[in-house]
Amino acid sequence: MLNVHELTKKYGETTVFKNVSFSAAPGEIIGLIGENGAGKSTLLNILATIAKPSAGQITLNGETYVNNKQHIRNQIGFVPQEIAIWDEFTVEENMIFFEKLSAKRRSPKQLRKLCLNMKLEQWKVPVRHLSGGMKRKLNLAISLIHNPTVLLLDEPTVGIDLKSRQEIGQYLYKLAKHEQKIIIYTSHDMNEIINLCDRMICLGEDQFYEDILVAEGKRVITF
Repeated sequence: MLNVHELTKKYGETTVFKNVSFSAAPGEIIGLIGENGAGKSTLLNILATIAKPSAGQITLNGETYVNNKQHIRNQIGFVPQEIAIWDEFTVEENMIFFEKLSAKRRSPKQLRKLCLNMKLEQWKVPVRHLSGGMKRKLNLAISLIHNPTVLLLDEPTVGIDLKSRQEIGQYLYKLAKHEQKIIIYTSHDMNEIINLCDRMICLGEDQFYEDILVAEGKRVITF
């Protein structure tokens, strides 16, 4: 269980968000929505232990982020919006490279299976020759090498074709419902959020996204 209690983030005199509180259970997919600048990426960075909150507390399975940072980090998979892979390496070389940086050892066969599970079959192909959708899939596969408990994704399907978007969505659903992972991700694609997420967290003062979701009968928590 991931518990976020009264989380606040400030930069100087500017408050990005204030008193954000929610819980996420294994098997849940939570959509993080809001206008640009509302703090979605900042919140993901804090949950990924990359940034620190100004106030508040986060625990994962009873362990606090403050006192158990490295152990917490080993349980988190994070996919930033920017594609963070080696363009000149093949898919195989990227997976092997990042496996060596991982807290968990994986065989080449296991690494390839991670890619095949999301229909990324171009194992020997240099990344520079892949489509945007295939690059996104590789980025996601890398984040799963160490078998994390929590998966955090910042716009994982932005700028890619519909087929790849649907395949990634189907795979995320399987990870949550069949493997009981906690998934929290941002997206501006409201159809994707509505169809995939169990509930939503809305950041910021603009009610545009909240109004759409409420009209669809979805559960929304606003901050």
